[in-house]
Amino acid sequence: MHRSPLHENHLALGARIVPFAGWEMPIQYAGIVSEHHAVRKDVGVFDISHMGELEVSGEGAESFLNGILSNDVSNLSDGEGQYTLMLNEGGGVIDDLILYRFEADRYFLVVNASKIGEDVASITSRLEPGVSLTDHSEVYGGLAVQGPKAVALWEALEPTLPLPERNGISESDEGTVLCRTGYTGEDGFELFDSVDRIADWFERIVAAGAAPCGLGARDTLRLEKGYPLNGSDLDNTHTPLEAGLGFFVKLDKPDGFTGSEALLAQKERGLENRLTPLKLTGKAPPLRQGYEVIDPSSGAVLGSLCSGSLSPTLGVGIGMAYLPLAFAEVGTPFLIQIRDRQFPAETVKKPFV
Repeated sequence: MHRSPLHENHLALGARIVPFAGWEMPIQYAGIVSEHHAVRKDVGVFDISHMGELEVSGEGAESFLNGILSNDVSNLSDGEGQYTLMLNEGGGVIDDLILYRFEADRYFLVVNASKIGEDVASITSRLEPGVSLTDHSEVYGGLAVQGPKAVALWEALEPTLPLPERNGISESDEGTVLCRTGYTGEDGFELFDSVDRIADWFERIVAAGAAPCGLGARDTLRLEKGYPLNGSDLDNTHTPLEAGLGFFVKLDKPDGFTGSEALLAQKERGLENRLTPLKLTGKAPPLRQGYEVIDPSSGAVLGSLCSGSLSPTLGVGIGMAYLPLAFAEVGTPFLIQIRDRQFPAETVKKPFV
């Protein structure tokens, strides 16, 4: 198990540590609900040192990346970023990631912790002359500062180091990388710096008023916004079209990309299933991954939850499941099997909040 460079900081703050994607990471400090509300109403800070940071560079970097990623890299200008996906030949998802352009021949990729090795192997196997890959994952620690007061906190903390624009990236002379995206639905930023310096940033940001938050709140926050989780809602057997991520798939790129032929064929024949948001319609235990979704008319099992939790904002269980297209219409009633009982639910629109 890997340990974050902030491991001792987490222990000192009383964090509960759990295994996650090969790392020992904090699941919560004061509690998932209070940390969730801190991000929705104020500002919180998450340790994201487990995530991977890759750099692709060289004269052919843009063309190369456009051939292996679903979004259109050519739309990026210096200092801009985009959500995109790396697919297999069948259109299934290897990883969803954020791609940033420092400059025309230098790109920064933030990838999921559990996919670093697979991403590196996949990119390396396709490298072209004039394009190089550098894995910075062991060099950087990372923080995500999220919430409506995140920008004010940073401006008071570092008035001479401005944040980039939304979905942007910047790099200081000292090598601190700032990104402006997020996985909670709130404004905020990500900070990447050397493992030797990241603890100082963490301590300063907490001292400035950010609530330390764990992976539990990160999960409930992203689920309320309908953001998919790799390995749960996204996998190598489901395509981004089925996951409702078609906006980030540019099938009109002249030279295509890995998996595009499979996606074009799927689009032509029509989708059979779609990642569908569900909400319980009455009081019930929290939803969890793996609970069966049942058609109340026939009793047939239509699928199972990929993600599920209690929404701290709504106070009800919410989740997502791949369901037949005929059952994905908003307002369609279902039953959720929770242990030996069934509870009513219905399809809703994303985001939940």
